[in-house]
Amino acid sequence: MKQLKVSSLSAENIDRIIEMAWEDRTPFDAIRAQFGITESEVKRIMRAQLLPKSYSKWRECVEACKTKHAKTRSEEISRFKSSRQRAISSNRISKSK
Repeated sequence: MKQLKVSSLSAENIDRIIEMAWEDRTPFDAIRAQFGITESEVKRIMRAQLLPKSYSKWRECVEACKTKHAKTRSEEISRFKSSRQRAISSNRISKSK
């Protein structure tokens, strides 16, 4: 996938990246696969978009969470998204019936 510059991302994409970054079961690899940005770029987005206290809390959660990095994930976890997350296809939220 072609690497995107963070500055070229739309507000909608940035919101989706933030949402995915907060989800415990969504690894940084899933964000990279969908948006073409690295973990460090996700951290940069989070720092810029969140309040300092919220960013610190997020970083603490990421450091403690084994599911955010593919290498430390349990082999039992084979999906990128939480089962409670709405279906997403091609970065568009599918309409639920």
